[in-house]
Amino acid sequence: MIQYRLLLLMVGITVLLQSCGTGSNFERILERPFGSLDDGREVRIFSLRNARGTEVEIMDLGAIIVSLNTVDAHGNISDITLGYDEPQQYLDANAYMGAVVGRYGNRIAEGKFSIDGQDYTLASNNGPNALHGGIVGFDKKMWKTSIHSDNSSATVSLDLISEDGEEGYPGTLSANVTYTLTDGNRLIIDYSATTDKATVINLTQHAYFNLDGHNAGSILEHEVLINADQFTPANIESIPTGEIASVVGTPFDFRVAKKIGQDIESDHEQVVFGSGFDHNFVLNKTAGSEFGLAASAYSARTGRTLTAYTDQPGMQFYTGNFMNGRVAGKDGADYQRRNAFCFETQHYPDSPNKVNFPTTVLRPGELYATQTIFEFGIKN
Repeated sequence: MIQYRLLLLMVGITVLLQSCGTGSNFERILERPFGSLDDGREVRIFSLRNARGTEVEIMDLGAIIVSLNTVDAHGNISDITLGYDEPQQYLDANAYMGAVVGRYGNRIAEGKFSIDGQDYTLASNNGPNALHGGIVGFDKKMWKTSIHSDNSSATVSLDLISEDGEEGYPGTLSANVTYTLTDGNRLIIDYSATTDKATVINLTQHAYFNLDGHNAGSILEHEVLINADQFTPANIESIPTGEIASVVGTPFDFRVAKKIGQDIESDHEQVVFGSGFDHNFVLNKTAGSEFGLAASAYSARTGRTLTAYTDQPGMQFYTGNFMNGRVAGKDGADYQRRNAFCFETQHYPDSPNKVNFPTTVLRPGELYATQTIFEFGIKN
């Protein structure tokens, strides 16, 4: 499998370089099998490519980003997102690597909430709390796929029906996630959903990034900027207290780019609770605009940059504090603590139980629609 992946990558790079050099067309979308799960379900991968040599692989299991190959300042192409060689590993590891998580990304306290006076109890999978959709969340579902490409982009669209009562959530939810890779080196992620009964929804992408390469080790030297004046403090179980606190004078002040490692060993209570950074940031919004900069990351080692834009009110910044190498990663990689970071654009954790947080309720006749963009670049 490892040799096969390397061969596919080399062939893909050669095709892209030849195509770009001659000005001729190239295949922007390739589809291939990715093996099967233990229960016999067949899994497929869709490779989206652009004219800059960037390639994103997405599989129909969990709408998961399996790999993301980009060029660095030295002309080297590397995979900058963590993952596994076999599809079954994504189910067994429960790390949500590269997955679309839902129906509700992040945590709901004690797995309980109410809508219009009706109480609901969810499947608990994080101590007493519900995390990332429950025991069998969207990351463990097979999505229906369709593809499209034009002369400047490639798209894979994935659809899922979540039945009323799944994991305890009310309403039959029809969800769609669409990935579009453009020649502008942007990965555009569009989420949409409708429901036949009032429910809660909070979809996000849980890719683990390392701008030096998925198997390059520590990300503590990466520089990160987060466009947030405030964050939501949490208790030791990572459930928000309901407070919206200023980042000023705390380790959570990323308004000016700084190295991830600068304050990650702080004795600040919130850093101790999260064993590092694992918190929701309240994103700043420009007057009259809901869409804007969320965060950016830069590695001086490779010159790669990653910039995230979104219309969501928050972003969970996670620094891989609980990774421990128990499951071998792609190409035999040993993913250890703080070997990756996540920019999870979202509504706030436990919003269904916090009246002062932006609502996550979706009702019949309404359209849930949100967009996040990951833009890849190079800084010399």
